[in-house]
Amino acid sequence: MQGAWSPRDQVQSPGRMSTLGRSSVILLTYVLAAIELTCLFMQLSVLPYLSRKLGLDSIAFGYLQTTFGVLQLLGGPVFGRFADQRGARAALTLSFLAALALYLLLAAASSPALPGVYLLFASRLPGALMHTLPAAQMVITDLSAPEERPAALGRLRLCFGVGVILGSLLGGTLVSAYGIQCPPILAALATLLGAVLSFTCIPASTKGTKTDTQTPPPGSPRASVFDLKAIASLLRLPDVPRIFLVKVASNFPTGLFMVMFSIISMDFFQLEAAQAGYLMSFFGLLQMVTQGLVIGQLSSRFSEEALLRASVLAFIVVGLAMAWMSSVFHFCLLVPGLVFSLCTLNVVTDSMLTKAVSTSDTGAMLGLCASVQPLLRTLGPTVGGFLYRSFGVPIFGHVQVAINVLVLLVLWRKPMPQRKDKVR
Repeated sequence: MQGAWSPRDQVQSPGRMSTLGRSSVILLTYVLAAIELTCLFMQLSVLPYLSRKLGLDSIAFGYLQTTFGVLQLLGGPVFGRFADQRGARAALTLSFLAALALYLLLAAASSPALPGVYLLFASRLPGALMHTLPAAQMVITDLSAPEERPAALGRLRLCFGVGVILGSLLGGTLVSAYGIQCPPILAALATLLGAVLSFTCIPASTKGTKTDTQTPPPGSPRASVFDLKAIASLLRLPDVPRIFLVKVASNFPTGLFMVMFSIISMDFFQLEAAQAGYLMSFFGLLQMVTQGLVIGQLSSRFSEEALLRASVLAFIVVGLAMAWMSSVFHFCLLVPGLVFSLCTLNVVTDSMLTKAVSTSDTGAMLGLCASVQPLLRTLGPTVGGFLYRSFGVPIFGHVQVAINVLVLLVLWRKPMPQRKDKVR
């Protein structure tokens, strides 16, 4: 199969004279993920100020955020299936081109000569195809051995911390120094560079020449990227429903809290904008340390089942502390436990889910995993807002304890199986 990843440690990318090794492709994938996530958090730091400049109230801003969440929720599984069928190069290039369109529309929305509100909402549309992180996860999954996968995925999620810190700092600094159009324009240039690097340096496919999928008979129609039945069938494979349910359920309470965090930081913690930015940078720094160093060390010493139980147990302890916290100092004390729980849960469940499907379906499964956060961003503003107005901040801790106690009982009653990756 032309362009497929061979069992050897090298690949010749068409149109290039040099040969890229497997480690070089993995390193480039980390760089591309860091570029896209930095650009994403740059525009997220600009979005509230641009919305206010264009006259949007809090309700309209909520609609804007929900629109982006719904589009990413719907686009994630389809994008993952596209990555499986068309390969890593096409997937990463498409994601960067979609991001380029989003940032150009966002830059145009800040122009006084154009209909800014319409362009602002139109800028959310390319978000359906912006899935650089799942595409990068597919590359790392395909190129890493099963026993190395949790550490490799953890290092990839290190890019998320880089994006939070650099994107947040760059966004605010550039707006203050050069105006509100500067961050989207810079992000557009960076994503254009990412598209060029993806198209020229990433192999057409990172999957082995032997996959678990059956070759369709000659003359039969090619499977559609939009085949929702094929995507849904992955959730019916053995053990997948339970792992996926644990992933969604344990993430849900923390997702509600993080969606409401900007309001909580203003109302409950009484923080200024700069102080809230420092707190998010602290959060991102802990993510970098946890995902880049801690998870790799733990995964080499403990099984995925043990790490999954530890993350759920840590969620319970953090939830109890959250129910009693009364200041930002208390929150800073529980942030390390919260970050450990989130990072470990996501890395371990992603690894387990990719091992539960064939190598030809890892992209689609990672697309489904990537839909969890958009789902929380879609439901979070409504559910989280109701809980916060009705019961205050402690309710998020109580909900986290209640849900994760149930999850921990399920894990102890019927442990998750330890599966090996399929033969390539």
